[in-house]
Amino acid sequence: MPRDAALRQAPPIALLAELTHRCPLACPYCSNPLDLIAREAELDTATWARVFHEAADLGVLQLHLSGGEPASRRDLEELVRRARDAGLYVNLITSGIGLTADRLRALVDCGLDHVQLSLQGIRADIADRIGGYRGGFDRKMAIAGEVARLGLPLTVNAVMHRHNMDDLEATLAFAADLGARRIEVACVQFYGWALPNRSALLPLRAQVDAAKAVVEAARPRYAHRMAIDFVPPDYYADFPKACMGGWGSTGLNVTPDGTVLPCHAAATIPGLVFDRVQDRNLQDIWYDGAAFNAFRGHGWMKDPCKSCARRELDHGGCRCQALALAGDAAAADPVCRHSAHRPVIDRIIATEGEAPAADFIYRRAGAASG
Repeated sequence: MPRDAALRQAPPIALLAELTHRCPLACPYCSNPLDLIAREAELDTATWARVFHEAADLGVLQLHLSGGEPASRRDLEELVRRARDAGLYVNLITSGIGLTADRLRALVDCGLDHVQLSLQGIRADIADRIGGYRGGFDRKMAIAGEVARLGLPLTVNAVMHRHNMDDLEATLAFAADLGARRIEVACVQFYGWALPNRSALLPLRAQVDAAKAVVEAARPRYAHRMAIDFVPPDYYADFPKACMGGWGSTGLNVTPDGTVLPCHAAATIPGLVFDRVQDRNLQDIWYDGAAFNAFRGHGWMKDPCKSCARRELDHGGCRCQALALAGDAAAADPVCRHSAHRPVIDRIIATEGEAPAADFIYRRAGAASG
């Protein structure tokens, strides 16, 4: 993209700061890469604080502190304080495990605005099996109760898949009982650890149809209590989602070692050059970074996307999914019914979506290749 066109790009509204890949859970759908970044490579407190100020200067409004589990960082309270000093709205994305009531209160005292709590299941048996951590559900519920006592706004993130999708209606009620103002019903997306676990996680078509009906019926019931965001499974759609609202258009990710990405899985695309916050400021990366400009706008598109009336709606779909399933990051997302690669999706559904679920490959160092 020419520099003048890049400079017309609106600033991002959100920064996802992946503070660490350390996490007590081992969820088989984690969006972290298969090669987890070690603690020794993590950015220090001062560097993160500089990044927060650069983000605010760039125009970012919302900061999402994520991981792994951000509570694994001993300096989490100081990071929250530095982020609020920069004028950012601070959301903590957490499993709840690793937090205590005292630590949560300390985070609030430092300026924490919001908590987003992951939910692996609504019963201890399934939640602990999916998370790979015995006792995790009970610890999570204790923190959820403390969030409510402190009056913090709460979002529940419920990743749905074959093993828990039949519990969707109960999951919505469960989140409402926790006092959640929003629930993200995020049907598993096949990136990171979810891709090698696809045969274990891919829901049945009947489950997907039922989930859509549950959400449609539930929205009016919860309209004045809890917003419901629903991300349906890509593979069962006719058209792709507008991934990230369009490449390099709304937000940016900073990984634990300082690499700046347009999305979680962007590093899987070969040939892209990614900058690091140690070497370049966020404003230069956002406007001039080669990776951010690689798929901005529509100039990179090939047919059928280039001439499609939907290109302003879905921007060609997901580049990482196009690479994973079509072998070409510039191809039409294979989810699209107009894509020449749609038969790949149909074969996956036929062979994996209706077969018995495979065993989990848990998110642990060396697990994917072991």
